[in-house]
Amino acid sequence: MSFQIDFGNEKSPIVGIDLGTTNSLVAVMELTGPRILSGIVPSVVSVKESGEVIAGAAAREMLLTHPDRTVYSVKRLMGRGVEDIQEELKLFPFHIAEGSESTIKLKLGEKTFTPPEVSAHILRKLKLDAEAELGVRISQAVITVPAYFNDAQRQATKDAGRIAGLEVLRLVNEPTAAALAYGLDKRKEGIVAVYDFGGGTFDISILRLHDGIFEVLATNGDTHLGGDDIDNLMLRIALEDIQFEWGYDVSTKSDAVQLLRRAVIDAKERLSFVPSASIDLAYGGKTYQREITRELFDKLATPVIDRTLGPCRDCIKDASVSVEQIDEVVMVGGSTRIPLVRSAVEVLFRKRPHTELNPDEVVALGAAVQAGILSGDVEDKLLLDVTPLSLGIETMGGLVSKLIHRNSTIPASATEPYTTAVDGQRNVLIHVVQGERELVKDCRSLARFDLKDIAPMPAGFARIEVRFLIDANGILSVTARDQRSGKEQSVEIKPSYGLTDDQVEAMILESFDKAEEDFSERQVREARVEADSILAAVEKARQNDAYFELTDEERSAIERGVNELLVVYHGDDHLLIRSKIDQLNDATHTLAENMMNTAVRGALKGTNVNG
Repeated sequence: MSFQIDFGNEKSPIVGIDLGTTNSLVAVMELTGPRILSGIVPSVVSVKESGEVIAGAAAREMLLTHPDRTVYSVKRLMGRGVEDIQEELKLFPFHIAEGSESTIKLKLGEKTFTPPEVSAHILRKLKLDAEAELGVRISQAVITVPAYFNDAQRQATKDAGRIAGLEVLRLVNEPTAAALAYGLDKRKEGIVAVYDFGGGTFDISILRLHDGIFEVLATNGDTHLGGDDIDNLMLRIALEDIQFEWGYDVSTKSDAVQLLRRAVIDAKERLSFVPSASIDLAYGGKTYQREITRELFDKLATPVIDRTLGPCRDCIKDASVSVEQIDEVVMVGGSTRIPLVRSAVEVLFRKRPHTELNPDEVVALGAAVQAGILSGDVEDKLLLDVTPLSLGIETMGGLVSKLIHRNSTIPASATEPYTTAVDGQRNVLIHVVQGERELVKDCRSLARFDLKDIAPMPAGFARIEVRFLIDANGILSVTARDQRSGKEQSVEIKPSYGLTDDQVEAMILESFDKAEEDFSERQVREARVEADSILAAVEKARQNDAYFELTDEERSAIERGVNELLVVYHGDDHLLIRSKIDQLNDATHTLAENMMNTAVRGALKGTNVNG
């Protein structure tokens, strides 16, 4: 028996989703502010031996028993090809399916999935949890992505939302979301550093807020540095202790190691609030306990935390700002709860970082603020629209250099340096184009203008800065400036750039790979498998006495349901097939009850109920 939510006619809210590498969250904007729904969902997906796909905490448990059927950290694979992930593959227990080339296909048991399909299962879990808590259907969302995500990675994220049944209204950079959560968008202008230290990755971003626009000045980090590294150091000490005390190596016992890892993580988390904590393990009739002081913990953690400071210094340098120019520092990620992390960041940036919000939740809360802006529940002029297609300029060889990628939140800006191709060149033609293809001939020309009287220099020595700025009204301004002579030329392009929705959609579809098509085919095939199952069950039931106990009307409804299912069986509309399966299920409800009663009577025949 299953229960369904009565969604009624209540207004469907737009939710904000933090689709994380390790964990994901969903939040909603309410009158009192943004609120997290349902709690943390591990970003893990697993396929049971029955073929059922599960996501979240239940899937994380299967990582212990069925690692080859379980995928985690799929965010690292989004929008990438097999040749891009050779290093990552060494870290994962799952396998790449044969035939994977430009599109990665993960083999989990007997099934294969693209990374967007895996992410879709996580998003679907968040969607269902939100619907259960709110009692309304959820169909629209704002999803956060790392600032360094390229166009392919952003598109893969949006595809995952579409597969999960969500209309992704906006993709928002994670550091921007964190700044939104703290209300830093209310500043007139300023420079904000976002220090994001999670379980498996570290990112640092420096943003400039000017006239309502968050511009990412620089990003840096380490995709293989996080709180897990501290856990592993503590785990190694505990394993050495246990081997000495118990006389054997428990590191070969995967269940013991996982139990010990959880005890280590519990102790680490407690040490953020108390001066000492113990690591406790009971296994195989033996017990282990080790007291860890804050002083010892800090000594262990210092090398890991110091590794985050190098990328911070590099990011400050790349952003061409000084530490003194940074107005605010925001902390994101569970590992920023560690007191030593907070003090190290305060020393480096010479100001106390924002720690008022839960660091695990801050990105999702910011996404919910953006969702509230889009729904009209929050009065704000920040991030009012998206760019329908990527915007860039023509470079040598008729290639496109993209400055602002499709689905970028606007207002938005981007600046890139270019140079000359010919000795003594005095003029530079700036050709602004729009589209997702790599060659100018396959994109749409928006404007051409000349930057004249630049300083004549050998090829490659000139420094031409091109800046794209899209304001809140969707007007694109392009400025080219010779950094040596100061000569500058600009052009302004009207909103929507003269394209109809159909033309935009056609250009987007032209750049898609086969991932969505493959997923649609899989949905149809799965629906047919389910149809085969119920048709076989009905055929078998026709031989059962219970079938003849039905009324003529009930038998007619079953026959009608079978025929209607067979009519749509070979079509490619999986939703129609499933609707006919549901219809046949309803028609056979009484038959199933009769068969159950017949089976029970048969089992009880000749027995004495009094024992």
